[in-house]
Amino acid sequence: MNKSIFVNKGIKRGMAGFLAILLSVSSSGCGRSPEEPAISVENETAVSDSEQSVRETAGAADISVAGHSTEISSELTYNHSMELSYATGFSVDYYEDGYTLVTVEGDGQYLVVPEGQQAPEDLDSGITVLYQPLTNVYLVASAVMDMYVALDALDDLRFSALEAEDWYIEEARAQMESGKLLYAGKYSAPDYERILSEGCSLAIENTMIYHNPEVKEQLERFGIPVLVDYSSYESNPLGRMEWIKLYGVLTGRQDRAEEAFRAQEQLFAEAGAAENTGLTVAFFYITSTGAVNVRKSTDYLPKMIEVAGGTYIFAELGSDEESASSTVTMQMEEFYAVAKEADYLIYNSTIDGELGSVEDLLAKSPLLENFKAVQENHVYCTGKNLYQSSMELGTITSDIHNMLMGEDEELTFLYHVQEK
Repeated sequence: MNKSIFVNKGIKRGMAGFLAILLSVSSSGCGRSPEEPAISVENETAVSDSEQSVRETAGAADISVAGHSTEISSELTYNHSMELSYATGFSVDYYEDGYTLVTVEGDGQYLVVPEGQQAPEDLDSGITVLYQPLTNVYLVASAVMDMYVALDALDDLRFSALEAEDWYIEEARAQMESGKLLYAGKYSAPDYERILSEGCSLAIENTMIYHNPEVKEQLERFGIPVLVDYSSYESNPLGRMEWIKLYGVLTGRQDRAEEAFRAQEQLFAEAGAAENTGLTVAFFYITSTGAVNVRKSTDYLPKMIEVAGGTYIFAELGSDEESASSTVTMQMEEFYAVAKEADYLIYNSTIDGELGSVEDLLAKSPLLENFKAVQENHVYCTGKNLYQSSMELGTITSDIHNMLMGEDEELTFLYHVQEK
């Protein structure tokens, strides 16, 4: 994809506009919510709406990023904290001699100890110690894989909760096919023997682990620290990608993390330089029962549509609900009433597969034949790789912009669905 498709002189104006849109996410009252589907394929890509209550009953840590103390040991001298522009779910505090404290809201605190050093003797028992280098990692949170790819840190990973055929990230699949990355069971049933046999130094889980808290407890009993990734709880798309800075700390590649993040931030700014097209977009999929699943207007994907110059067709959907889910399921008739006049339809292929033709879409519901976007040949579909590509949200936003501009040859994560 040509990532210089936008006029450079508009970037400064675009950055101001794009920041205004993204900041509106924080003021919308949306907060972090479990993602359905997450940028992942664990649990068949869908996280249950009941996940929040499961976390609470399973005893997820009551850790707050805001206002935590940096006085964690008499042996450590606090220096400064990482400046974060968008992410709100973690913080990083730096200490003299290379020690780093990572705090993940709702999960816990982790002291990253540089190679050759020891943890302070008076460190609070509630802080998990991570000794660098963190190698032979067991990766369950598939959203994190793309971050390790961007960090050029794939060799730090040894175990995967997905099998090779379930990875749509080429680098991850290649690692598994070469034997450098081994399948070690899914989050609910890890292969403890295999994980222990090679000295796993860290398990990176997603929040599905709170459905099976005994697995987390068992890993910790075996001496394997567990970090739960909450990047999909960030309602701001740039907040999600800013989690790469946390993994930059763990891998010792902080400069590379900053570089990767800034590149995607630039793509958002370039997309924001474009004028609003006034074109409306519906993003959806049809369930096995014939209902329609759509994003709440406060979700990160509608914000990306706005940044790209479009207008999400469901302007106020779910904004007054307290449900943790980022999506709403409605009957086809209700979807028809609002989305019939949408200029573009984007079908989310994550759940039931990609569309081969417009006829495949119409087979799910004949009512769709009456939609303006269908009649005007404006039906698009996401590729299977969309939700694992957590460090490509800027590229995806550019895709949406190019779709609205009719520049199909520039698309990476979307494709134009044609008639047979």
